[in-house]
Amino acid sequence: MMRKTKKRTKEEVLELIDKNGVQSIRLWFADILGQLKGMSVTRSEIEGVLEEGQGFDGSSIEGFVRIEESDMMAIPDLDTFRIFPWKIGDEKGALMFCDIQNPDGTPFEGDPRYILKKTLDKIKKRGWTYYLGPELEYFYFKNNSYKNGSGPEILDEGSYFDYSTINEPVRMRKRTISALEDLGIPVECSHHEVAQSQHEIDLQYQDALTMADYTMIYRLVVKEIALENNLYATFMPKPIFGINGSGMHTHQSLFEGDKNIFFEAKDQYHLSKTAKSFVAGLLNHVKEFTLVTNQWVNSYKRLVPGYEAPVYISWGRRNRSSLIRVPMYKLGKEKATRIELRSPDPACNPYLAFSVMLAAGLKGIEKNYALPEPVEEDIYDMTPKERAKNKIDTLPDSLENAIKLFEKSELMQETLGDHIFNRLIANKKKEWDEFRVHVSQYEIQKYLSIL
Repeated sequence: MMRKTKKRTKEEVLELIDKNGVQSIRLWFADILGQLKGMSVTRSEIEGVLEEGQGFDGSSIEGFVRIEESDMMAIPDLDTFRIFPWKIGDEKGALMFCDIQNPDGTPFEGDPRYILKKTLDKIKKRGWTYYLGPELEYFYFKNNSYKNGSGPEILDEGSYFDYSTINEPVRMRKRTISALEDLGIPVECSHHEVAQSQHEIDLQYQDALTMADYTMIYRLVVKEIALENNLYATFMPKPIFGINGSGMHTHQSLFEGDKNIFFEAKDQYHLSKTAKSFVAGLLNHVKEFTLVTNQWVNSYKRLVPGYEAPVYISWGRRNRSSLIRVPMYKLGKEKATRIELRSPDPACNPYLAFSVMLAAGLKGIEKNYALPEPVEEDIYDMTPKERAKNKIDTLPDSLENAIKLFEKSELMQETLGDHIFNRLIANKKKEWDEFRVHVSQYEIQKYLSIL
């Protein structure tokens, strides 16, 4: 699990650029919604950028700054340098993620990457490392529009783990894996998901900051490969009514050096006290942070009973109707002990999502939260009375309710800082208002002919 600590130097980056004939370098960062932003610089300019950073106007970036305070600096993180396995036009290109600074050199409080780094600093002082393995599901469609109002056109009729002949989606998945590995991003496995035309590529476990960067690259590469084939890939949580939506089940563990501090050999669940308190923290605060892990109006079309998406706040080992699953321990696999949070979706901002998950878990550890007993029964089959007896609460059922819970949360304000906390609330209230007054295709089809 331990990653190399040696930092890449400016000279090493320039050597890689010249050795591989790189002509343009993309400088990337994320806005508060997790949308990829950035600019390209040429080989002739990159030395100055590596030395001093690249200035840009932040006033038009969602959640950044007002026009009167627009000057920002993008400072490349040299360790994130990667060369694209394809050409951009006729040019060989590369990428680097950037940390955003104010003109005076201080970190910008609206930079999601900074928020994650700041949250990780809390465990770095303890000598801990936060590892993650998100499973990002997505759909392949023929294009990004609806046909005759009936929904996107699917490409296959496959279902969970179907191993079909080599069709177009399978070919794209294989090309995507090759591209990710060419970018130095290790892939664990890939497979067809439950819904028609739905797929998943799983990346190998990484530390949280690396995985957040990888998630941004992963989503871009999936889309790029689809576009190369005149098709469309989407991480929209629920693009089609009546079938499963796309989730981002997120496996998590804490390590101290090479030791997994979530593992306890003598415990009946093989979970340490630290792990149990971490899980209890997630369960206690999940309603508050759902706005971050499920940030779109459409996210709540996925979080409904009956489609394998978690709705009920509980934990279990074999129970996939629970919010948190603890995979069964295998003898000799102590380092694989982990917990799986099943509510996030792949359209979230990974920097902020990983930040709030860690913050909730740490709060559980700091306050010594007690973990309730696991629920192994199918919660979907329980009556409301049975769920109440088992003290099983539910996630917010709409963006509006998620906003209300989020804006009351001291933990979220403390974790994200006033800047992102307030701007995220403003952005999401605007989205909800637009959705609330919008006349949908459903309303037209249902009411126009009879009212």
